[in-house]
Amino acid sequence: MIPYRARLRVVPLVLLAICVLTVPVLVPAMAQTKIEDSLTDSIGKIFRGVIGGPEDKAALNTPPAAAPELQREVPGSRSDMMQSFSPLVKATAPAVVNVYADRLVQRSASPFAGDPFFERFFGQRMPNRTEKQSSLGSGVIVQANGIVVTNYHVIEGADDIRVALADGREFQSRVLLKDERFDLAVLKIDGDGSFPVIEFGNTDSIEVGDIALAIGNPFGVGQTVTSGIVSAVARNGVGVSDFGFFIQTDAAINPGNSGGALIDMNGRLMGINTAIFSRSGGSNGIGFAIPASLVRAVVETAESGGEVFERPYIGATFESVTSDIAEALGLGRAAGALVSDVADNGPADSAGLRAGDIVVGFNGHPIEHPDALGYRLATTGANTSVALDVLSRKGHKTVSIALQAPPADDPRDRRTLAGQNPFGGALVSNITPRLAEKLRMPSSLRGVVVTEVPRQSLAGRYGILPGDLIAEINGVEIANVDILEQVLAEGASFWQFEVVRGGRRIRQILR
Repeated sequence: MIPYRARLRVVPLVLLAICVLTVPVLVPAMAQTKIEDSLTDSIGKIFRGVIGGPEDKAALNTPPAAAPELQREVPGSRSDMMQSFSPLVKATAPAVVNVYADRLVQRSASPFAGDPFFERFFGQRMPNRTEKQSSLGSGVIVQANGIVVTNYHVIEGADDIRVALADGREFQSRVLLKDERFDLAVLKIDGDGSFPVIEFGNTDSIEVGDIALAIGNPFGVGQTVTSGIVSAVARNGVGVSDFGFFIQTDAAINPGNSGGALIDMNGRLMGINTAIFSRSGGSNGIGFAIPASLVRAVVETAESGGEVFERPYIGATFESVTSDIAEALGLGRAAGALVSDVADNGPADSAGLRAGDIVVGFNGHPIEHPDALGYRLATTGANTSVALDVLSRKGHKTVSIALQAPPADDPRDRRTLAGQNPFGGALVSNITPRLAEKLRMPSSLRGVVVTEVPRQSLAGRYGILPGDLIAEINGVEIANVDILEQVLAEGASFWQFEVVRGGRRIRQILR
């Protein structure tokens, strides 16, 4: 027990210590350390005898643990302070071009042109006027002879395409190949000479966090370079096209960048910039590029004279693995491509792949979803054998499949329907493996599908759409175009038919 008077002497000393402890905030760090050491000794003397055991004394005299410091380094030379992407840009930017696409559009001179009522009271029909629309995008020269890759949507419907190089030269160009499914187009510059190029990179070596540069012509302001990192790979569900295996980057990509280059730190092509995620029309730091490996496969098809890029035929249809399916099969997570259908006598059938199997690997590469499998097929090519890692009801197995080119379509199976019937004017075809792959239909599906519907045709007026599968007409099952034409030629007082659209069976009756 400390006497009352002794406690009165202690209180001023405690108050003095507290006041002094607030002073080091305003003094240099070196002086602060000395003051703290002195205060520690003083406080120990003041409270010696007040604080009880040796553990308390030891805790009081133990200095606090120092926080770890960041290791910073001073640049060792002038060159370290002058690091820049400039040499990389100088080597690659000349191969990134502007693509100008012009198209002629027929527009009415009056919003009431063609309306009988207004023409009766306000004069004869006014002639339509021709209007030229232009779009601007970017492209990448990938071959010295003037092969340029851009996006399909940049040149869609164009009557005239021009390519402008960074050095000011401008050339006419022609389309060698265009594919709406992959949003890619291959052009050939009409000009002599050796053009600057960007070499293809290896998409499989790209990792999240890699630095990337995007080069293009955003908003038409001129060639622009932005930098960022690879945010994700194998991104699907973007909704840009049927293709679903994009490289995602936070390098700023804006309208006009479409068709431009995404390059790595070796100056090689990572991908072709194709879309952005935006609510305002500007860059929000989420851009998507088509991988260079797929671009290379499309270019090789164009150089060999092909007008359409086709994936090899595997003879199976795949779906996503849902969480319910994964749980039922005892999988740790929902990943892979579920085999939903196998065509008879196709490559998958011959190899032993069965409906219900789940493909989780392709030549050693993991398969997260069906789009990833489609990408691997597209970049592998036909007439090659691939190894699939498969989970089946009997366990894990490896399946070797010999990929084939899609069987050729028979022109006789493709016809334009005539007559006064609900399908008059529509272009129809027997379902073939090639057409099924294009329309994303099951490989084993057979029947007749509508491929084109002119707007003013009877089929167009009755609401028939491209992709409709004609299942039945007046009680007759439609197995091929021969049966279809025969049923329509017989005529009827009324038409009762069924079409399959988007997996739904739609029945209509027309009198």
